[in-house]
Amino acid sequence: MTGDRLAGLLDPAHCAVLTMELQRGVVGDGSPFPDLVEAVRAGGVIERAARVCGAARRAGVRVVHATAEERADGAGQSANCRILAMTAKRRVGGQPGAVDRGTPGAALVDELGAGATDIVVARMHGLTPFTATELDPVLRNLGVRSIVLMGVSLNVGVMGAALSAVDLGYHVVLVADAVAAVPPAYADWVIEHTMANIATVVQSTDVLEVWRAQGT
Repeated sequence: MTGDRLAGLLDPAHCAVLTMELQRGVVGDGSPFPDLVEAVRAGGVIERAARVCGAARRAGVRVVHATAEERADGAGQSANCRILAMTAKRRVGGQPGAVDRGTPGAALVDELGAGATDIVVARMHGLTPFTATELDPVLRNLGVRSIVLMGVSLNVGVMGAALSAVDLGYHVVLVADAVAAVPPAYADWVIEHTMANIATVVQSTDVLEVWRAQGT
């Protein structure tokens, strides 16, 4: 990809950063996914995502966080797949959900330094952030055409977010060193054989260099 094309995709006039489930109950303390937490830690995902978010705010690029939240009683949620059934099983065993609404687990990780202009779009159902949520109309009302995607996981959520975004007409820029999968080696396969076909794959330094060159 030429620098001009990437700069066009990252133009603050029509670009937004989208983080996926970078929450304490998913990738931090209290997460029921220890392998994912380790993959995120070992890959420096949170640190890189935080740097991109900070640069985005300085560049005037909107930062949007797609999060998962659950009711403490589990009402309105489904257990129609293995991942979602894990939460239902925890509740039957007397344990709270990892991202119950209003609990520390539902909050973004501190490192992201969520700013006053950030937007959080939470969902309490399903596995991906666009389906039957406010995310698409919010982005469209902001004039967004390109999405800089980071977070977890490439196994399910990030993959689903990218596919939905492309179907809805957005350009997706995947920050390859700010995403993770389990096992970690799986990320390389997904990026090479799937994500590279539906998104522009870059490194966090590529994004930072573009915004720096634009005077941020």
